[in-house]
Amino acid sequence: MTGPLAFITWNPSPIIAEIGPVLLRWYGVLFALGFIIGSFVLPRIFQKEKVSPAWVDVLTLYMVVGTVLGARLGHVFFYDWASYREHPLEILKIWHGGLASHGATIAIPLACYLFSRRNKFDYIWVLDRIVITVAIGGACIRLGNLMNSEIGGKPTDVPWAFVFPRDTEHLQVTRPDQPVPAGSVAVQRTKVTGQEEPTYTLTPVSGLVAAGTEIAVPRHPTQIYESLFCVFLLILIYGLWNKYRERTPRGLLLGLFMALLFSFRLGVEFLKENQVSQEGGLIAQYHLNIGQLLSIPFILIGLWLVLRAGKDPKNPYGYAPRDLAEAEVVKA
Repeated sequence: MTGPLAFITWNPSPIIAEIGPVLLRWYGVLFALGFIIGSFVLPRIFQKEKVSPAWVDVLTLYMVVGTVLGARLGHVFFYDWASYREHPLEILKIWHGGLASHGATIAIPLACYLFSRRNKFDYIWVLDRIVITVAIGGACIRLGNLMNSEIGGKPTDVPWAFVFPRDTEHLQVTRPDQPVPAGSVAVQRTKVTGQEEPTYTLTPVSGLVAAGTEIAVPRHPTQIYESLFCVFLLILIYGLWNKYRERTPRGLLLGLFMALLFSFRLGVEFLKENQVSQEGGLIAQYHLNIGQLLSIPFILIGLWLVLRAGKDPKNPYGYAPRDLAEAEVVKA
């Protein structure tokens, strides 16, 4: 059964504009937007805790480098090492796509550790505040995935399903005896010489269609699910910090963020298509894909942090250079 919203055919170009040889993409803009919004939020958090907002510029540099390198290397080694091993220069071509959140999750703490060690911040104190901005970035990045028509879900008939004709890796090829799902569209791709993106001719189809026709079927918009969950995490984590502020139990925000985010990731992967072919073997063997297997250790670390939060009698709240005069502190 389908409702009045069935179905949304999602076919925007991932490219905003071509400026000479430079392509301005939605994904890149939304990726940067997460850092931009965070650059407004984090200084207020620091200032409310009597920590100079000037530290944010230094920390942001560490974060940007750690996020990009970690996400890229995570994709290379976790998802497609066989291909990159044969073409190592492709690793540098980030504009071709390929970033993995699990890689960023490993690299961001490493970047924060280097920042903390060099600038006399408590490592966990920094991470407890950083996860607030990471939630913002996660919401923006998943919207970037939506604009790229990538990381979509499995076929469904829910009334809010999206049809992704640009997700050519998951188009279905019809058989003579196979009726197509309601809301499907036939996709014809045309590659234009000198044009980055192919053009698409879309035709709504129903019932039986010619064998071999490529069709896009309604799917779960898992990018939106994950983006909305990041917004929920942002509200939860920021609300807890706003309640406790400088007396936030050390490790509580980080632990909650990791446990909840990766528990959700573990579950939402059941609604996603496999992103790379080698995941089929993992699913057959463990009934979990790569994203789910990588999520399990982060869930366990998060739970451990929550159970240990604030229990160190020598350092229950973490520390940072409280270097603002009382008149400089933001009260609201």
